[in-house]
Amino acid sequence: MREPRLLGPEFVQLIAEIDEFKGRWEAIGRLSPDRLGMLRKVATIESVASSTRIEGARLTDAQVETLLSNLEIQSFATRDEQEVAGYAEAMDLVFEAHADLRLTENHIRQLHQTLLRHSRKDERHRGAYKTLSNDVVAFDADGRAIGVVFATAMPFDTPRKMEELVAWTRKATAEQSLHPLVVTAVFIVTFLAIHPFQDGNGRLSRILTTLLLLRAGYAYVPYASLERVIEDNKDHYYKALRRTQTTLDGDQPDWEPWIGFFLRCLKRQKDGLLRRLEREADRDRLPEISRLILAALEQTGRLSIAELEAVIGTNRNTLKVRLRELVAAGQVRRHGKARATWYALPGLPSPGGDA
Repeated sequence: MREPRLLGPEFVQLIAEIDEFKGRWEAIGRLSPDRLGMLRKVATIESVASSTRIEGARLTDAQVETLLSNLEIQSFATRDEQEVAGYAEAMDLVFEAHADLRLTENHIRQLHQTLLRHSRKDERHRGAYKTLSNDVVAFDADGRAIGVVFATAMPFDTPRKMEELVAWTRKATAEQSLHPLVVTAVFIVTFLAIHPFQDGNGRLSRILTTLLLLRAGYAYVPYASLERVIEDNKDHYYKALRRTQTTLDGDQPDWEPWIGFFLRCLKRQKDGLLRRLEREADRDRLPEISRLILAALEQTGRLSIAELEAVIGTNRNTLKVRLRELVAAGQVRRHGKARATWYALPGLPSPGGDA
């Protein structure tokens, strides 16, 4: 495999900035367990919703939050619900067991099996490499295939290519011949070029990205959604993938489009988390009633003034003053009008969605 050798100054700077945040996380991430739990809850909802929407699912963040709160039902009626449930369980497995999940073909197949465990349509090929061609195809407005966008590996070649990719990744990681962020980027773009499974490759690639980042020591990853960043830049995501993938079989693969996109997404991920941490620090300087309002909204998702009055036990006029301050500061969002007004935290899905 022809790996990248020299990185331009922009890439070196991006890696240095991401690694600086990685080093600071141990100190700046010492929030209370409740606050860390809330950050992780928001990031998980965003990640599950975004990653499945990238592949065509249509569930909103609020619908995903509701579904994740009822995962124990183990029965999901629609394809979208099945994909969300599987993605959430695969993510949870990576978060909880990444120290023991070395990058092996068996673990990749295990994660694929978890990812598709609720999908009846995929039951026959869960955890198994593809047996049929799965080239990336473009469709017209009527759903008719109009041409191959990208030719993936042939089924016959897939086991060999996956063995080579995993071996290269493990060797590069052990020898530290490349920076771990570059190793992760190369693994993902090559994995998606192989497209080893009949379905679920895009979702699995993002699960594997999280696994590789956690194993490389980027412990803040569960608290900020990389999937949300990718969804917000989906057109650039596909363009960067294709520009690099179409060169992989040549003598000089062009790694820069994908590595550049990947590093810029990681920068946006850590920038978003840093902004949230700064808001958490600002909260400590708020009046006590304001902190109680935020805590109540974290617990319930959305509340009216009457409900806040009952929960907090203070008078309505004081609540109105504190709510106006929180809304003006962007720490709370107001929804609805007049008697139908209710409040929620920004970025945190609430039952029923936005007004």
